[in-house]
Amino acid sequence: MKKWILKAIVQKTISFLPFKNNINYFFQKYVTKGVLLTDSHFELKITHASDHLRFYKKHSSVQRENWNNLVCMELGSGWYPVVPISLFLNGMGKVISIDINSWMNKASILKTIEHFISWRADGRLYKFIDSIDADRWAILLEVYNDAEKYSFTQICEQLNLELMIKDARATELPDQSMDFICSNNTYEHIPGEILFGIIKEFNRICKKKGIMSHFIDLSDHFAHFDSSINIYNFLKYSEAAWQRIDNSIQPQNRLRWKEYLKMYEDLAVPITEEEIRKGSPSLVGEVEIHEMYSDFSREELAISHGYIISVA
Repeated sequence: MKKWILKAIVQKTISFLPFKNNINYFFQKYVTKGVLLTDSHFELKITHASDHLRFYKKHSSVQRENWNNLVCMELGSGWYPVVPISLFLNGMGKVISIDINSWMNKASILKTIEHFISWRADGRLYKFIDSIDADRWAILLEVYNDAEKYSFTQICEQLNLELMIKDARATELPDQSMDFICSNNTYEHIPGEILFGIIKEFNRICKKKGIMSHFIDLSDHFAHFDSSINIYNFLKYSEAAWQRIDNSIQPQNRLRWKEYLKMYEDLAVPITEEEIRKGSPSLVGEVEIHEMYSDFSREELAISHGYIISVA
């Protein structure tokens, strides 16, 4: 049995169990190693942070000295707050990280801070964060060096981080209250009809001239775990067949790039910039693509990753 099929069976089984998120964490930590903050995982996350900051600088008129007044939102908190800490170190204001589930804890925040400290010590951090606020860095060191005196909640407060456990379709935040909204590897895990509601809500709470920056991974995530399949493997299945394979703890919506763009169009959310990875049409050709994707060209199906940037 291929490794990805075994993983799919295990995750599908876990999705029906009580405390499924805790069980999945144990499975990913000790079996697939998918939740460990390795150097490679940290680099992926901080690359996204660097890109979000790049897009914000490019499209915003807010001067750097006023960044401390910004209110930001991250969709999809995960275990390690690499992006919120990157925004914090760059002098941005409060970051609200919203997720339907609670993942983060004191240990995972401290592990994240540990990576920032070690990467700065050996010079790697400057490639991603070229301007670190000295006062913010001092706070980060204080939290790490005297961690025993801080609770999880207090650490979040020190880092200007607020965790919001809520359906992102109904944040209950005021209209035009967010200056910057971002996400990384999150859109692809949300069913299309739910994501439509989230984008609609983000458009409501984003300020005039506010920025939205979202990174989407359109590849088959099972291929990250099993090299015997390519990143387009999941496009061979009908929707009914995929629902038998997919699971509720790490779902994949299989949406293609132009379907995300259509959501923005239908909601009248402006697309200011797109930055895509074209992927490999030849690899698409190696997969027997299901007829449900017959309206897509091979090049459209091949797009593997991308950023969608909006200026409200």
